[in-house]
Amino acid sequence: MKKYIVLFVLFVLPIVAYLFFASGVNNFTTLPTVTEKIPDLGQWKSLSGDRVSLEGKITVLGFGGHDLIENRGNLFNLNQKIYQRYHKFNDLQFVILSPIGTEKDAAYIIGQFATITDVSRWQFVFAEPAEIAKFYEGLKLKSTLKPDLGTSNVYLVDKARNLRGRNDASDYKEGYNTFHVSEISNEMLDDFKIILYEYRAALKKNNNASKRQI
Repeated sequence: MKKYIVLFVLFVLPIVAYLFFASGVNNFTTLPTVTEKIPDLGQWKSLSGDRVSLEGKITVLGFGGHDLIENRGNLFNLNQKIYQRYHKFNDLQFVILSPIGTEKDAAYIIGQFATITDVSRWQFVFAEPAEIAKFYEGLKLKSTLKPDLGTSNVYLVDKARNLRGRNDASDYKEGYNTFHVSEISNEMLDDFKIILYEYRAALKKNNNASKRQI
């Protein structure tokens, strides 16, 4: 009897484990689209005075609201758990859309972050309150902004401006709550990795196709 148990552990169990994980990879290498082709940012300016676009970038998108300083702890959580780990990825940006008039608060937060990390992928973009509200409506989400035009949620947007998340009825997630460190470290990090995996796989496929054409 022991002989059969040993054989099972040595030969059968590894095959079962492989099939299980292989199936998991196939199921989770694509993150569903919650909203297709969300609007791009308008002619709004960043802290540096430049225009920022969602096109061609993997974007972590947030809404700072009028109370940026009060809610800076949420951004700190995001910076520590996601940004610092992946900020060297060239096609990545963290964009926080905030009302005009909060520029000094945003500059203060960036200054604090700059003492612990490279902040080149952080972008604070400023617009009129009505423009922010209209832009948020274009995301077609179930959740709403707070009266100050902010939210603790952030959203994953791919290079084609599709808002990505989980759209299954039993596991719906359109945004990730930065107030809860556990949600950033688990659900958000898992989904964020999937988007990076998609693009790395596509890049590898394109590179291989180019080599075959040479």
